[in-house]
Amino acid sequence: MTEAATTEPGFRPRGLGETVIRVRDLDRVQAFYQDVLGLEFWRRFDDRWVFFRIAPGHGGHTQIVGLFRDDVPSSFDQAPWPRHDPQATTLHHLALEIALDDYEAARDTLTERGARVTERTYPWCGWRSLYVRDPEGNVIELVCYDPEIDEGVQGRTAP
Repeated sequence: MTEAATTEPGFRPRGLGETVIRVRDLDRVQAFYQDVLGLEFWRRFDDRWVFFRIAPGHGGHTQIVGLFRDDVPSSFDQAPWPRHDPQATTLHHLALEIALDDYEAARDTLTERGARVTERTYPWCGWRSLYVRDPEGNVIELVCYDPEIDEGVQGRTAP
């Protein structure tokens, strides 16, 4: 384990701007994120990229989930992407926050739409989670805070 930095970096991230998942079948995975998870479609460029709006971000930057076809070059150095290999990915899962009031409806809707749902609770932080897999095997978590199961900081309430 490394020690914490002793100096401030001069900036502080304010939110998660974008998460991108590489996919082989853009149409099929887009349909899952749109029709099963209910994400708000934002924009599609050619047959290469699809973006879904998650929430307003900071300073005009919208928080998004992107789907990139697996043959699109890397944004970092424009190098070719080494293709999609689910056995070698470092993505553990993508978590999307939902309201506690939506938890049961989300579970029921996902099940009705054919998704296999796994439920978990995390009393140490008061989280209640639903897990599903997209058509290419990526794990998606829908998570909410539930003060009734929070064994962490006593008296903590949802923000």
